[in-house]
Amino acid sequence: MRVKETTLADGTSAFTSDGAPSDCVALPLLGLVDDVVDLVISGINPNANIGHDVTYSGTVTAAMEAVIAGVRGIAVSLDSPEGHKGPLDYSTAASVGRRVAEQVISDGLPEGVVVNVNVPYLKENELKGYMITRQGLRVYRDALDSRLDPRGKPYYWIGGDFPTGVDEPGTDFGALKAGYVSITPLQLDLTNYKAMDVLKKWNF
Repeated sequence: MRVKETTLADGTSAFTSDGAPSDCVALPLLGLVDDVVDLVISGINPNANIGHDVTYSGTVTAAMEAVIAGVRGIAVSLDSPEGHKGPLDYSTAASVGRRVAEQVISDGLPEGVVVNVNVPYLKENELKGYMITRQGLRVYRDALDSRLDPRGKPYYWIGGDFPTGVDEPGTDFGALKAGYVSITPLQLDLTNYKAMDVLKKWNF
């Protein structure tokens, strides 16, 4: 991986890397910067990371990388409209991310918890509020598109329609649909403890 110094639009000094989002968290935690890192905010991702999305999301895994290292981690994503043209307005998501970060700094987090924040594409004064949610059910409509290159060899695109979700109260998807900021506490331990009891009955 390579790291370069850069300057953000507001004049703040920063670093940029060609690594994955989780690498961009690991590098400073492993000593790239001299300062002690006590909070990582990953994002703002331009699309929502809800339901099963969290298993694919570089934004969420970057926040997880922090938590693995014992540092508090927050992932922030914006629920941009499908087919949006032109620049996105991140101002509401930035304000929400700041408020959540201030809350985490003030009240702390349980060990091993990643905070996954999803923000509706609304003006800040249009938000209905903040809701603590669980992961909802994402509905994917992926399709495999098989093509041939000029040499006659096959290659593939994974396409299809934009994913939707099941609109249930108390879920991340449901909160976004209703105009609320969704805050979902995720855990690093993915073990299904009930399933362990079933598997222990297997006869090897």
